[in-house]
Amino acid sequence: MKILKVISLLMDYPVQAVQQARAELEEAIQASREISPQQRQDLVDLLTRLASTDLLDVQEAYTEQFERGRYLSLLLFEHVHGESRDRGQAMVDLMAQYEAAGFAIGVKELPDYIPLYLEFLATRDGEEAKAGLGEVEHLLALLASRLEERGSDYAACFRALLQIAGTIPELAMAAIREQVLEEIPDNSLEALDAEWEEEQVTFLNGDSVAACGTRPANVKAKEEIAVPVHWVDFNDKTVPAGRV
Repeated sequence: MKILKVISLLMDYPVQAVQQARAELEEAIQASREISPQQRQDLVDLLTRLASTDLLDVQEAYTEQFERGRYLSLLLFEHVHGESRDRGQAMVDLMAQYEAAGFAIGVKELPDYIPLYLEFLATRDGEEAKAGLGEVEHLLALLASRLEERGSDYAACFRALLQIAGTIPELAMAAIREQVLEEIPDNSLEALDAEWEEEQVTFLNGDSVAACGTRPANVKAKEEIAVPVHWVDFNDKTVPAGRV
């Protein structure tokens, strides 16, 4: 399903190759019949902004939005398991699913990174791809609502995914809107103040995480920091990663 690959590219860390492929990507969006005309236009609008804005500016905005805490993380299992041990087993299970399908990823790429998951689903038939999106429908609706609440045009990606999964985006998002309105983002000043008040003081030489055995909710372990996916464009030419 080509539209899933397009959405994965739009959702991933911005790189010059995507800006240069603007015409091709827009053509693929307009040709998609898995989403409505309005959803297609919303994706085109996002693509237009990403392609017509200075690359460093869109990269900075992307980092600020998606990589400052767990609230808008593009790692699926952060929203489900956080830092618990269950996340490790979920990773293993998802990797096994990829391997069973003959889908290989780089050793540095986390399997629950949503753009990577979408690239995997893009290799499946329509029904399997739809079922795969259905399994994470609640998380898609949650992220769509959080992004929409912030006025982010990236919400278009998640609304489109909900529609592909066979869900009416507005209904799925309305079901959790009250929860979203009551949330305090974990990268907000309020959350940081609360974390500071709750943090345990240690006089040991080691860091506070090692001393108390816990890690603040918005701090990731070093090995869990996401890295971008090495994508392949529609002409089978490797799209270089934007960073390491």
